[in-house]
Amino acid sequence: MTTGPASQGTPRAEVAVDKALVAALLAEQHPDLARLPLALLDEGWDNVMFRLGDGLVVRLPRRAAAVALLDREQDWLPILAEALPLPVPAPVRRGRPGAGYPWPWSVVPWIDGVTADLSPPAASEARALGRFLTALHRPAPPGAPRNPVRGVPLATRRDMVEARAARVATATDALTPALGRLWESALAAPIDDADRWLHGDLHARNVLVSEGRLAGVIDWSDLAAGDRATDLASVWGLFEARAAREEALAACAGVSEATWMRARGWAYAFGVMLLDSGLADHPRHAAMGRDTLRRLADGP
Repeated sequence: MTTGPASQGTPRAEVAVDKALVAALLAEQHPDLARLPLALLDEGWDNVMFRLGDGLVVRLPRRAAAVALLDREQDWLPILAEALPLPVPAPVRRGRPGAGYPWPWSVVPWIDGVTADLSPPAASEARALGRFLTALHRPAPPGAPRNPVRGVPLATRRDMVEARAARVATATDALTPALGRLWESALAAPIDDADRWLHGDLHARNVLVSEGRLAGVIDWSDLAAGDRATDLASVWGLFEARAAREEALAACAGVSEATWMRARGWAYAFGVMLLDSGLADHPRHAAMGRDTLRRLADGP
């Protein structure tokens, strides 16, 4: 979920992507896959996904802003995947423009599981999340991609977050004075860590769960190098129990007090963004935003 200006609601699709188009692309470029059953799976902010047979997913950008993000998934995720302790959908095939479709696209593995907003992980999975984040958050090389809205100083996102927060405050009681003070403290916290690899959009709809256990992490569109506090915010989006959140953060290697404070700021930003966009047209996002902000108010 890539966010630019503080507009409300899901961005409009710039290209119509349907089953017939995907079938034509497969027949043209990957004919060995073209006979597999094909069905619409989901449509997000940036991409449309189709289930392909039992073991694959076709992933296609629905707007131009997502094209560069797909490119970085194709280039970097297969490299990162080798060191991660949870399954991730590293592309197994690349697609190019064709059949009237203007952009590159991917075929990725299917990962069994239910998104964590619908099936939350058990509290006992807190350490598993910490291990995953520690494995991911290794120092990034100089040529690693950057993301203008993830892993950056929180101050660069202040105007967008506060514009959304103003809308949320008029429509809900989710934002308290204490959360406002937390946000100000997070803005003041220095970045005291090297740039590390990030998922960049680690909310509950991008985490898969099976029978209470973490099963995979999907949608790596915002993959980049930057401040790992962006990803650490996920503990408030995933775990209801305060003790589980504390355990997950404790399992992450070398988190300083300043990084912990920035993570809380990113949790506030994600909570506000999800609630604001969800109030417009996505009830699941709204619920995720409310849950994140409520847990953040509870601590740690």
